[in-house]
Amino acid sequence: MKRYPYVILGCSIAAVAAIEGIRSQDKKGDILVVGEEPCRAYGRPLISYYLLAETDLPRMDYRPEKFYEENNVTLRLGVRAERIDPEEKTVALSDGEKFGYEKLLVATGSRPFDPPMEGIEHVKERFHFMTKADALALGKALSPEKKVLIVGAGLIGLKCFEGIAARVKSARIVDMADRILPAILDETGAKMVQSALEAHGAEFFLSDSVLRFEGNTAHLKSGKTVEFDLLVIAVGVRPNTELVKEAGGTVRRGIAVDECGRTSLPDIFAAGDCAESFDIASGTNRVLALLPNAAFQGRAAGVNMAGGKARLDNAVAFNSIGFFGTHVMTAGVYEGEEYCERTERTYKALFTKDGLLKGFILINLPERAGIYLKLLKERIPLSAVDFQALKTSPAWSAFSPEARAENFAREV
Repeated sequence: MKRYPYVILGCSIAAVAAIEGIRSQDKKGDILVVGEEPCRAYGRPLISYYLLAETDLPRMDYRPEKFYEENNVTLRLGVRAERIDPEEKTVALSDGEKFGYEKLLVATGSRPFDPPMEGIEHVKERFHFMTKADALALGKALSPEKKVLIVGAGLIGLKCFEGIAARVKSARIVDMADRILPAILDETGAKMVQSALEAHGAEFFLSDSVLRFEGNTAHLKSGKTVEFDLLVIAVGVRPNTELVKEAGGTVRRGIAVDECGRTSLPDIFAAGDCAESFDIASGTNRVLALLPNAAFQGRAAGVNMAGGKARLDNAVAFNSIGFFGTHVMTAGVYEGEEYCERTERTYKALFTKDGLLKGFILINLPERAGIYLKLLKERIPLSAVDFQALKTSPAWSAFSPEARAENFAREV
């Protein structure tokens, strides 16, 4: 049995960032990456753009193939990690192999959640929309005469709609929430984005849910029925925490880690969608299943695995996403005093509490969003800036000369 200095479970964005973190400290130690998917790490948000033909499979790769060779990484793809033994410091794989580790990173991501819906097992053409394989399978099934039902009006479901809208006869979206994107938008923002999606053919059934399926007919709680040819389940995801939990590690909603990425088990770290972060906006430990957070977590974990010192102490929920040219940026939590600006095409909502910016919603206002994010992530007191000016015209001139100089130094 071979023992590696570093073993990473999951060939993910967090894994790539961890490799880079390790190599910033240790240029030579062998790294083994075990991935359940039969492909190298890729940008999951790109799967809708693949269906739109705005990217192709090679360009979806998060790093080129030579990245792994140059960083002395052994890839074991298409195989699943089945068990961690923290006492022996070994990992058993689904193909019967076993490897030892000195430091282990669990970056196993998440999986789709399927709510109980009567008769769903009899729907022949049903899909998820999380992986490259999902996009490939759905793409093969699409045709101009097909009617699609998407269950879930969150980020995954709506990006799926964007990817398929021009390739099918109709697309209908059901969600039990009273608005689309309920996790990141308020009522005003949701209505604006919904209108943009409806202009491209989306039909929504909100405050509703599927009670049962009879063949290719969905019976909704409201009494309505929806006929479809293809079904996409995009209700949500569940963190893949079982490996750590079964090994005796602390697991809550996600794998519990400290600001350095360490779990409660010795020499075992976790990062990405399977792990929790301390959200500075909400003041709670929670899973922030977002690509930037996975990369930040992964790099910090990699640095610390290799004996360096790195902390992730400014994690925050941040989304930047577009739908047919409507661009949405959100961050933090929506509590405290609210400041709003709205035009026919744009929307801004800023939320302040205890002298700090706690969250924001920006629609079609990407300019200078970084300033608001800086205020939020660095917890800059609003008394230290000209916040009245920043409300309407975010610019560095609202910061003190010292803050402007510091930011300029960082950019250089």
